[in-house]
Amino acid sequence: MVLLAASACVILSLVVLPAARSDPYTRQTLELVGSTENGGRLFRMNCAGCHGIAGQGLVGPNLKGVSQRRSDRQLVSQVVSGRTPPMPRFQPDPQAMADLIAHLHALE
Repeated sequence: MVLLAASACVILSLVVLPAARSDPYTRQTLELVGSTENGGRLFRMNCAGCHGIAGQGLVGPNLKGVSQRRSDRQLVSQVVSGRTPPMPRFQPDPQAMADLIAHLHALE
Protein backbone atom coordinates (compact mmCIF):
# COMPACT_ATOMS: atom_id res chain seq x y z
CA MET A 1 0.00 0.00 0.00
CA VAL A 2 2.83 2.39 0.88
CA LEU A 3 4.57 1.57 -2.40
CA LEU A 4 1.38 2.37 -4.30
CA ALA A 5 1.05 5.74 -2.53
CA ALA A 6 4.71 6.56 -3.18
CA SER A 7 4.29 5.67 -6.86
CA ALA A 8 1.24 7.93 -7.10
CA CYS A 9 3.24 10.81 -5.60
CA VAL A 10 6.05 10.31 -8.10
CA ILE A 11 3.61 10.23 -11.01
CA LEU A 12 1.89 13.34 -9.68
CA SER A 13 5.16 15.24 -9.43
CA LEU A 14 6.42 14.12 -12.85
CA VAL A 15 3.25 14.39 -14.91
CA VAL A 16 0.53 16.50 -13.32
CA LEU A 17 2.52 19.31 -11.71
CA PRO A 18 4.56 20.21 -14.81
CA ALA A 19 1.34 20.27 -16.82
CA ALA A 20 -0.19 22.69 -14.30
CA ARG A 21 2.85 24.95 -14.56
CA SER A 22 2.47 25.10 -18.33
CA ASP A 23 -1.30 25.73 -18.21
CA PRO A 24 -1.74 29.00 -20.15
CA TYR A 25 -4.70 30.18 -18.04
CA THR A 26 -2.84 29.72 -14.75
CA ARG A 27 0.37 31.20 -16.12
CA GLN A 28 -1.45 34.26 -17.48
CA THR A 29 -3.38 34.73 -14.23
CA LEU A 30 -0.23 34.57 -12.11
CA GLU A 31 1.49 37.18 -14.29
CA LEU A 32 -1.21 39.77 -13.51
CA VAL A 33 -1.53 42.12 -10.56
CA GLY A 34 -4.89 41.68 -8.88
CA SER A 35 -7.17 44.28 -7.35
CA THR A 36 -8.35 43.43 -3.83
CA GLU A 37 -11.38 45.68 -4.31
CA ASN A 38 -12.51 43.93 -7.50
CA GLY A 39 -11.61 40.56 -5.99
CA GLY A 40 -13.73 41.33 -2.94
CA ARG A 41 -16.73 42.11 -5.14
CA LEU A 42 -16.19 38.88 -7.08
CA PHE A 43 -15.84 36.93 -3.81
CA ARG A 44 -19.05 38.38 -2.37
CA MET A 45 -21.00 37.54 -5.54
CA ASN A 46 -19.65 34.02 -6.11
CA CYS A 47 -17.99 32.65 -2.97
CA ALA A 48 -19.45 34.25 0.16
CA GLY A 49 -22.59 32.10 0.09
CA CYS A 50 -20.49 29.08 1.09
CA HIS A 51 -17.31 30.59 2.53
CA GLY A 52 -18.92 33.48 4.45
CA ILE A 53 -18.78 37.18 3.71
CA ALA A 54 -15.45 37.47 5.54
CA GLY A 55 -14.17 34.07 4.39
CA GLN A 56 -14.81 32.64 7.86
CA GLY A 57 -16.32 29.43 6.49
CA LEU A 58 -19.90 28.19 6.39
CA VAL A 59 -20.61 25.27 4.06
CA GLY A 60 -17.15 25.76 2.55
CA PRO A 61 -13.98 25.93 4.64
CA ASN A 62 -12.59 28.96 6.41
CA LEU A 63 -10.40 30.85 3.94
CA LYS A 64 -8.68 33.19 6.39
CA GLY A 65 -4.96 32.69 5.94
CA VAL A 66 -5.50 30.36 2.98
CA SER A 67 -2.67 32.02 1.05
CA GLN A 68 -0.30 30.88 3.80
CA ARG A 69 -1.47 27.28 3.38
CA ARG A 70 -1.73 27.15 -0.42
CA SER A 71 0.29 28.69 -3.23
CA ASP A 72 -1.41 30.99 -5.73
CA ARG A 73 -1.08 28.22 -8.31
CA GLN A 74 -2.91 25.81 -5.99
CA LEU A 75 -5.63 28.38 -5.30
CA VAL A 76 -6.24 28.92 -9.02
CA SER A 77 -6.35 25.17 -9.57
CA GLN A 78 -8.83 24.65 -6.72
CA VAL A 79 -11.19 27.36 -7.93
CA VAL A 80 -11.07 26.27 -11.57
CA SER A 81 -11.38 22.53 -10.93
CA GLY A 82 -14.14 22.47 -8.34
CA ARG A 83 -12.60 19.12 -7.38
CA THR A 84 -13.90 19.23 -3.83
CA PRO A 85 -17.69 19.07 -4.03
CA PRO A 86 -19.94 20.86 -3.41
CA MET A 87 -17.67 23.61 -4.78
CA PRO A 88 -18.61 24.31 -8.38
CA ARG A 89 -16.12 24.81 -11.18
CA PHE A 90 -15.49 28.49 -11.70
CA GLN A 91 -13.17 30.02 -14.28
CA PRO A 92 -13.41 33.78 -14.60
CA ASP A 93 -11.16 35.63 -17.02
CA PRO A 94 -7.51 35.74 -15.88
CA GLN A 95 -7.73 39.32 -14.54
CA ALA A 96 -10.78 38.47 -12.44
CA MET A 97 -8.99 35.39 -11.09
CA ALA A 98 -5.95 37.54 -10.24
CA ASP A 99 -8.32 39.91 -8.44
CA LEU A 100 -9.86 37.01 -6.51
CA ILE A 101 -6.38 35.77 -5.50
CA ALA A 102 -5.53 39.30 -4.29
CA HIS A 103 -8.67 39.27 -2.17
CA LEU A 104 -7.79 35.85 -0.72
CA HIS A 105 -4.39 37.28 0.29
CA ALA A 106 -6.23 40.06 2.14
CA LEU A 107 -8.17 37.51 4.24
CA GLU A 108 -5.13 36.98 6.48
